[in-house]
Amino acid sequence: MKIFFRLAILMTTAGLAAPSASPPLAYPAVTRGQVVENYHGKSVPDPYRWLESLNSAPVAQFVTAQNALTLPYLQSLPQRAWIKEELGRLWNYERFGVPRKEGGRYFFLRNDGTQNQSVLHVTDSIAGPSRVLLDPNVVRGDATVALSRYVPSPDGKLLAYALSDAGTDWEIWRFRHVDSGADLPEELRFTKFWSVSWSRDSKSVYYSRYPRNSQSAASDKGDEHAQPAVYRHAIGSLQAADRRIYTVRDHRTRVPSADVTDDGRYLIIRLNDGYAANGISLIDLRKWRRRAIELFADWDALYSVIGTDAATFYVLTTQGAPRGRIIAVDVRAPQRARWRTVVAESDMTISEASLIGGRIVANYVKDAHGLVRIYRNSGDVVGDVALPGLGSVSGFGGHADDPETFFSFTDYLQPTQIFHYDVATNQAIPYKRASLPVDTSRYVTEQVFYTSRDGTRVPMFITHRRDLPRDGEQPTLLYGYGGFGVSATPTFRTQMLVWLEMGGVFAEANLRGGGEYGEAWHVAGTRELKQNVFDDFVAAAQYLIRERWTNPKKLAIQGRSNGGLLVGAVLTQRPELFGAALPTVGVHDILRYHTASANARQWSSDYGLSENAADFAAQVKYSPVQNTRAGTCYPATLVTTADHDDRVVPWHSYKFAAALQHDQSCSNPVLIRIETRAGHGAGKPVWMQIDDFADQWAFVAQALSMQIPVLRP
Repeated sequence: MKIFFRLAILMTTAGLAAPSASPPLAYPAVTRGQVVENYHGKSVPDPYRWLESLNSAPVAQFVTAQNALTLPYLQSLPQRAWIKEELGRLWNYERFGVPRKEGGRYFFLRNDGTQNQSVLHVTDSIAGPSRVLLDPNVVRGDATVALSRYVPSPDGKLLAYALSDAGTDWEIWRFRHVDSGADLPEELRFTKFWSVSWSRDSKSVYYSRYPRNSQSAASDKGDEHAQPAVYRHAIGSLQAADRRIYTVRDHRTRVPSADVTDDGRYLIIRLNDGYAANGISLIDLRKWRRRAIELFADWDALYSVIGTDAATFYVLTTQGAPRGRIIAVDVRAPQRARWRTVVAESDMTISEASLIGGRIVANYVKDAHGLVRIYRNSGDVVGDVALPGLGSVSGFGGHADDPETFFSFTDYLQPTQIFHYDVATNQAIPYKRASLPVDTSRYVTEQVFYTSRDGTRVPMFITHRRDLPRDGEQPTLLYGYGGFGVSATPTFRTQMLVWLEMGGVFAEANLRGGGEYGEAWHVAGTRELKQNVFDDFVAAAQYLIRERWTNPKKLAIQGRSNGGLLVGAVLTQRPELFGAALPTVGVHDILRYHTASANARQWSSDYGLSENAADFAAQVKYSPVQNTRAGTCYPATLVTTADHDDRVVPWHSYKFAAALQHDQSCSNPVLIRIETRAGHGAGKPVWMQIDDFADQWAFVAQALSMQIPVLRP
């Protein structure tokens, strides 16, 4: 009721924005080069290849010129002030992360609602008060240094923690005394993506790192085009003295990372090379100088060790089970014929699993929402964990002998709630619950199923006001991802709540390429089948139009990273279907993405490689940079990226924006917003997120002619 009242006051005293047609923008002049690449006998022009030289003066000038056009345009939009105020108001609520228990202590993140970065707390009792252990907000005045990871030692006396500066994936690890809060002098550099794993005596950590980049003056950067190796760092020593433990010598693209088993005997080496299969090797730490044991070396499926009981390893795998099964393997006799199935494949997909308190916790995805089932080590079912509704579940971390653990639950209308789970009783008790400064009961989420181009049945969630008229005139935002086996389950996002407050409908489609229905669903949206993802998204848009939720002039699309590629591909294939597009930190040049780094090349399991003729034949048909066409009227498009993004490097967005601006034939604006001191998105301070979404939502509101309250000066 409070929100209805406040809206009424704003609408009557401040008035409504009335978007009007604008003349075509004068875009910055962008040089078109003469580069032409030959792929398997086909010539492909690449006029913006020069934009890949990110540290060059011409690229700096491009960034300056584009922001000089974009930022004043966005700041001038009449809807922006109200949207920014709402974002700030609705982001102001207390929130928590899932606690981790080590050495009898509990470590968790907390944000009081006003902090740009969440703060790490520690307590000796879950029922008692906590104290601040690490506050990243004080590291730098603009709060752009983030706590990216933390791992307490097994005895709970030391904290390993990683900081990320300005959104980069590169991390610097430090070590802190939990009692005093004082840091040890050593640091670990040249690492990204992986955590550290403590020895059980709390005297050392194992971690993966790249070689030092001899071409870079920055001492904290490794050579991301090289292959990392696993090292052991003894607490109290310099990184230069770290001992190399494991190196891949026979496959240059395989990446190792390490975890110590609960009993401290084995070092599990997980080998990654893409997202379709992996290998696992073991090092017996009592005999570490001996050659590693190859536990899973066929590269025929995905394997993940979820817990151990002496020589018995419990493993989640897709081998022979596209939706996942859990097997028990005796590492003294690991032959496939001796594997024992503990949890068989079912009609649901196992997304995660863990071994806690002598029980197997299987986190399933069922029709794109979470379900948690508990098993005994024998495979007998204990029961399901009671959940508040249809949403996303995460957590259940800990050790095989822990009697308790924690997990989180969220959906589109409920922010993350933390639950304490008692293994013996199979009881989940609320531990931390967020209280929003808005009543969300006037909104509802419904799940629908629609048919894609080839007849595939695809789920989609639609969240909207309960009394919404189905008149085909509602401003609607369609969101998607569709890649790398990631399941798009219901998740609370503050910015989407503001979108609902703006009068919008929010829809999220569960596209192929994700993991909602197992590995077969994932593979059906990869490589030469990648077009299925785009067809699923287009079919979602057509469903929303056909069922009179909206119409093309009122329909916007959004996606980030792989989802940014999705939006870029769909808007170039079906520009008439949308009124606005928001491709965020997207992979837009599929022919050259793998040249950016060794990590980017890992994406080839989904995208393929242009150096392979069959992959190229599929890629060239959808790669956004190569598929803009002169004389086309594209929807209003705001491309967003960040100059410190070293995961999906910003030249993808630079090239795509330049191509769209060059080929745009109508007055719909095509702009690029380039954030500074930000990366791919992780660790972004709240103030920067508020500015970002204020710009995006105001841009869409203008493009879709939404009636948004306007604040008067």
